[in-house]
Amino acid sequence: MSEQTIFTVMASPLGKILLAGNDNGLTQVAFQDGKSALLPRPNWRLDDAFWATAVSQLTAYFAGELTQFNLPLAPQGTSFQQQVWAYLQAIPYGRTTTYGTIAAELGNPNASRAVGAANGRNPIAVIIPCHRVVGSDGKLTGYAGGLPIKEALLGLERNGRLDTGKQLSFF
Repeated sequence: MSEQTIFTVMASPLGKILLAGNDNGLTQVAFQDGKSALLPRPNWRLDDAFWATAVSQLTAYFAGELTQFNLPLAPQGTSFQQQVWAYLQAIPYGRTTTYGTIAAELGNPNASRAVGAANGRNPIAVIIPCHRVVGSDGKLTGYAGGLPIKEALLGLERNGRLDTGKQLSFF
């Protein structure tokens, strides 16, 4: 198995998205039009065909036709981050939860800030659905792709379609 990073960039209704990883699975999915843009490194290899299934599933998700991804994932992080990211994947489509709820369910109700930090370091946007985590008051909190993208993703999951009538501001 190759450890070389292979990437592609896809167009989406929410802007360009970079997908990167290796034979083990996706290691990064990042919106490219906001503050969290991820630039390919010189030693990365562009291969659109390698990520065709991931692009197809993301395209279906953005069209409101897919509610659960079936892709190999290989995010890199601490064991605590891995626990949080695994929990995020269990949040049902169209539902939200809070940092405090996740902390309590992971056995440490005082770890909501640590959960928030792990959530913020999620390297695989959309597919590991960190956008489904909101503040304890139900309000939207930070999102690496920007709050307008988080709001659009939650709207897609509530309504089955993206509200592309809104002007998205990425900065």
